Amino acid sequence: MVDFAEYLRPGMGVWWGQAAAEPRPLVDDLLAQAPPLGPLRLFTGLSWNDQLAQSISPADTMFSYGGLGKLRDVGANDQLEVVPCHYSALPRMFAEKRFPSDAGLLQVSSPDDDGMCSLGIGVDYMADALAHTPVLFAEINRQMPAIPGSPRVSIDRFAATILTDRPLQEESSRPVGDPERRIAGHIAGLIEDGDTIQVGIGSTGVAVLEQLAEHKDLGVHTGMVTDGVMRLIDKGVITGRRKEIDRGLAVAGTALGSSELYSRLAGLPVQFRPTSYTHAPSVLSQLSSLVAVNFAIEVDLTGQVGAEMSRGTYLGAVGGQVDFARAAALTGKRSIIALRSENRGRSSIKVALDEGIVTTARADVDCVVTEYGVAHLRGQSLAERTRRLVEIAAPEFREALTEGARRVS
Repeated sequence: MVDFAEYLRPGMGVWWGQAAAEPRPLVDDLLAQAPPLGPLRLFTGLSWNDQLAQSISPADTMFSYGGLGKLRDVGANDQLEVVPCHYSALPRMFAEKRFPSDAGLLQVSSPDDDGMCSLGIGVDYMADALAHTPVLFAEINRQMPAIPGSPRVSIDRFAATILTDRPLQEESSRPVGDPERRIAGHIAGLIEDGDTIQVGIGSTGVAVLEQLAEHKDLGVHTGMVTDGVMRLIDKGVITGRRKEIDRGLAVAGTALGSSELYSRLAGLPVQFRPTSYTHAPSVLSQLSSLVAVNFAIEVDLTGQVGAEMSRGTYLGAVGGQVDFARAAALTGKRSIIALRSENRGRSSIKVALDEGIVTTARADVDCVVTEYGVAHLRGQSLAERTRRLVEIAAPEFREALTEGARRVS
């Protein structure tokens, strides 16, 4: 156990890695010791720590770029402060000390003969943040793979370490249903051989990758690699041969999938890069073949996208959606937004966004896809956008949407 009292003082800020790279034992130790150390300012991204909401001291505050995973439980306790920002802005947020960065907690691989620990699959914002963080702690996990090309950190850089030998967190998405398969079928028809794809995570993302099994020479440049990417590499579908940059490589910030994926990543043509690379406009603008596939909670009749809140609760984030959607729409090939046509008996296509929060602007959306089809919006007037979006809404809501559009026009 690390004695954090040696290094932390009231008011200090601590960040830690996310998703499968979350250093859970270190986080648990920190939160157990936090009450006498606090108040502390804490930061992480996607967390599957089911004890997080119960473990955070009432004096502490959790910051994040969204309400992902178990952070929504922290939000329910009024201890989550969401900072709306594009994922590409995270490196700058840490550099300017706008996010907690007095100390950082990492999960890394065992050191090599030179005493260097690989960030493994957990590169994304962590690689950018550590450059601006004076005190680092590491969970050295024997099961964290040392991925070729991933940034490395000298073991001497860590103030303290713990040694573990535990499986990495596996993905726990809901099963793929018929609506997701139908949506994925429509999306697959919008992707051509040789395209470079970015696909969001979740059950619809799983379905999209399944539907691409007959495509050829696809490239990948995305935020997170999943099992679906591994399977398409195995099938020879993802080759990266036609990518404008990083030819032959699937580029991502992190991975979230099965134990099989984690065990094989070191031998796959996958390279993990910092957020300052994966989401940088200067990088994405070089991918003229980019097709961005992102998911929404709601879309209004002009094409504005809400992907953050539902019924007053933070469920998502701005994340990388806008970074990829804008690049795909302006300098790439196509920006796609997908969603189920209804949610809990309510239409997901709205006259106006229920939450009033626009995640992605309508000008950055080329196509909206539901299980009922594709609404091609690029170059269309507001009136035509409305007509096309009503056509892909759930049939029982179309009349009311058309009437609602008339009232506000």
